[in-house]
Amino acid sequence: MEGLLSKALMIQGTGSGAGKSLLVTALCRILSDRGLNIAPFKSQNMALNSFITGGGGEIGRAQALQAEAARIDPTVDMNPILLKAQGERGCQVVIHGKVYKSMKAFEYYAFKNQAWEAAKASFDSLSAKHDIIVIEGAGSPAEINLMEMDIVNMHVAKYAKAPVLLVGDIDRGGVFASLYGTVKLLGKDRRHIKGFIINKFRGDADILNPGLDMIREKTAIPVIGVLPYFDCTGLPEEDGLALSRAASINASPGKNIRIVIVRLKYISNFTDFDALMHEPDAEVIFSDNPSDIENCDMVIIPGTKNTVKDLLHLRETGLDRSIERAYVKGIGVVGICGGYQMLGRRICDPHGVESPHREIDGIGLLDIETNFENKKTTCRVEASIIGDHCPFGASNTGTHLHGYEIHMGTSSGDIGIFRLRRLPDNGDEVFDGSIKGHCWGTYIHGIFDNDLLRRAVINGLRAKRHLPPLESRINYAAIKDRAIDGIASMVKENIDMEFVDRLLKL
Repeated sequence: MEGLLSKALMIQGTGSGAGKSLLVTALCRILSDRGLNIAPFKSQNMALNSFITGGGGEIGRAQALQAEAARIDPTVDMNPILLKAQGERGCQVVIHGKVYKSMKAFEYYAFKNQAWEAAKASFDSLSAKHDIIVIEGAGSPAEINLMEMDIVNMHVAKYAKAPVLLVGDIDRGGVFASLYGTVKLLGKDRRHIKGFIINKFRGDADILNPGLDMIREKTAIPVIGVLPYFDCTGLPEEDGLALSRAASINASPGKNIRIVIVRLKYISNFTDFDALMHEPDAEVIFSDNPSDIENCDMVIIPGTKNTVKDLLHLRETGLDRSIERAYVKGIGVVGICGGYQMLGRRICDPHGVESPHREIDGIGLLDIETNFENKKTTCRVEASIIGDHCPFGASNTGTHLHGYEIHMGTSSGDIGIFRLRRLPDNGDEVFDGSIKGHCWGTYIHGIFDNDLLRRAVINGLRAKRHLPPLESRINYAAIKDRAIDGIASMVKENIDMEFVDRLLKL
């Protein structure tokens, strides 16, 4: 640590979902607005929502958003360890953006020292390049059964010499008990906590004053802010918790195009569909209800961390037949990444990369076959649509499309919707995507973030219902940036930023 020039501030929480990620995002934007060179850091993240950096490394989606808030490009050092759950197989462990191996919990605990070395190396690298590092913890720092294995909470705070702000979610109830209990369970490490933040408060904050005074008396730690419940529409969610809040994400009168995303057990990168939710005429729902799937304008099978298991689950529940019936009725069927693989005729896994099934039939709507290999493809891509293969109608889709790939396995057969250039290698062009009738699929994550293409897809659905095309001028990148500004403004107005400045010696 000697010689590092940066300062650090850490946000920890009383539990998952307390608001750590968004608070780090807000602070990155607030400090960046002052002209400071800011970087986010989370030593270890467990998430199925991931993002590909410009260098082709895989990190948690939350850290990519935080980098965007700091107005810098995301790098693997911002999230050196990414854990991707694989069910009973444990987790796929990603170190510095590349797959290391799959491990059970006991194997990963034995690997802790090596993981910690990777985390320290990344923190040191960031510290050498940035003025301030805003660090995010994970879960709760007071999980007493895991404290010896900690490489993401107090272990990081001590290494970084970072003061800690502890955030609690009052919307869940028991916020004062959770703040107090966390402090007491931390023992000597409580000295690193310098302030409390209460998140998601609804109502008149004055009624909290007796509790604020009492928690300070009992812990000698002040509450430096009470954040109101804030609508974070426009910001990507970190994990699948959001999908359980409601079946319909954006239902409202006037939305006459209905898009159903199949709710998979191992769904990943569900933020692929955030941009669709902002279109004025599109209602987007996540559902595993056959009636929803068979009575919509377009059904999408999303990405998954376990293609074979989710395909078997679709078969066991009969949802594969619902998707087939939807296709027969003329409903558009789309597959993204793992969903694309499922729509093919066959999935082969000769090396047991993903499951014990060496071969399994797909849903069969696309004339492709997928073979799983040990190598994982992770890259950003630039894409263009090939000739007459456009599944989006005659509308303008834009000439330069952007997205990224994250997948095990390759697909062959009737391939050729997109011509891809994989970055950063700038190697030979490759072909991607398959179409048959009104079913198509692609490996490109983020395909719907392309504004013109997204509109063309929805206008194609409108045409099938004999509705005129709609000229929507939704700029999804601008929506995200305004949402970041909004959360930053809310945080700035409701916490004691002078207290934060003193912690950072600004």
